[in-house]
Amino acid sequence: MSANKENRYEWEEPGAFEVVPNVYRIPLPLPGDSLRAVNVYLLLGSDRVVLIDSGQFLEVARKALTGALALVGVEVGDVSEFLITHIHRDHYTQAIALRREFHGKVSIGAGERSSFDMIQRNEQDSLERQFGLLRLCGAQALYETVSAFGSDDSEIINLYERPDDWLYDGTVLHVGGRNLSVISTPGHTRGHVVFLDSDSKVLFAGDHVLPHITPSIALEADRPRLPLGDYLGSLNKVRQMPDSMLLPAHGPVVPSSHKRIDELLLHHDLRLRQTYSALGVGGMSAFEVARHLKWTRRETDLGDLDLFNSMLAIFETKYHLDLLVELGVLSSKVEDEVEFYAPKATQYPGDLIQSRLLV
Repeated sequence: MSANKENRYEWEEPGAFEVVPNVYRIPLPLPGDSLRAVNVYLLLGSDRVVLIDSGQFLEVARKALTGALALVGVEVGDVSEFLITHIHRDHYTQAIALRREFHGKVSIGAGERSSFDMIQRNEQDSLERQFGLLRLCGAQALYETVSAFGSDDSEIINLYERPDDWLYDGTVLHVGGRNLSVISTPGHTRGHVVFLDSDSKVLFAGDHVLPHITPSIALEADRPRLPLGDYLGSLNKVRQMPDSMLLPAHGPVVPSSHKRIDELLLHHDLRLRQTYSALGVGGMSAFEVARHLKWTRRETDLGDLDLFNSMLAIFETKYHLDLLVELGVLSSKVEDEVEFYAPKATQYPGDLIQSRLLV
């Protein structure tokens, strides 16, 4: 293994790592191959102990959290509050398990309320709403395979109890001697929030800004109409705030949030162009367009991705296509329950992100 590759994954090693005074990064293991750990952040203060995100409800994650907290003289039961960036299981579910045991308070963005409603009304409807989009994308075979894998998820669904509090954009939380501004950043999910300590210039970014990968968009029960537009708008919103140390949920701490946001905006600008070019003369589904694109840093074909990442790739393609429709660059129509896209112009109309999305 090369030194560069070792350094890239060094952040996954267990422990409690102080990033600024009384703030510790704690990586917790995940079961997947692509995302093998999630960072939670411990905030110590004289009044209470707080975690930003909690990890996934897994025995190995609970053990890792217990061990990391012990390194700084804290027990799991000492955590009085969990501030959760978004609804995904690797951020939320361990908080609920620990609340059942120790009664700590759980708070999450108010924009996640509708997804909680859908999950709790009917587990199968919630899963169908997420996976059923594959049919509209023209990926019927993948839909049938993913549905079979995703239908037996009742244990995780049971951990989607409601939070104690909803977090609203602009609220300032006083935690461990810090003033944390709650910033609504829809896109990854509609209720995603980040926490900004503007005095110390520290951004707890959740999955909104990640240093090595581009976050997935709108993998949630209550999917918004134009999730990529929401995400790009949220990136611009955070970009207009002071440059800060980036504390991400996946990956190492990096010194500049602005630098990474600029990279993400450039990536999506390029991806819009590539998506338009892959469409050709038109009449193609999102699945067909995705097959003409390359994926990950390794420039992988869609057919060589694993099941889950194939689904994410097709969704990402659809969201780029939908944004191009919204901007008047493409047209779309649904035939036999599959959506097809076609260009409305013979030439790509320039820098859409800078000139038309982020004004």
